[in-house]
Amino acid sequence: SILAILARMRGAKPCTAIDIDEWCVRNSIENIELNGVTDIAVSQGDASALQGKGPFDVVIANINRNILTADMPAYAAALEPGGDLVMSGFLEQDVPAIVACAGELGLRPVATAARDGWMMVHVRKG
Repeated sequence: SILAILARMRGAKPCTAIDIDEWCVRNSIENIELNGVTDIAVSQGDASALQGKGPFDVVIANINRNILTADMPAYAAALEPGGDLVMSGFLEQDVPAIVACAGELGLRPVATAARDGWMMVHVRKG
């Protein structure tokens, strides 16, 4: 995914990219090669594909509110203590539900940001 490529270019190593769509997985592999980056493992699946991977310093998820709240337990389980979960791809009215779900999992808010009507919520595993 583009997020893994950017993370790798910014120094994250190794990186894991997971996408549910087969075409996106193939496209990610092509883009990784085109950008000349290494140490990115790409696989197809949903958040359950995180099981047995990690723990991670950072998990980035860009998807809608319903999937984020359903998959947040898997994200939290994959984070190491003090690890960061950055979520985007939802609207401002979704922020309270995202933050509440995170709080139930022991993830504390760090920051929120808005851009062109889209939101980002950053939480940390306490």
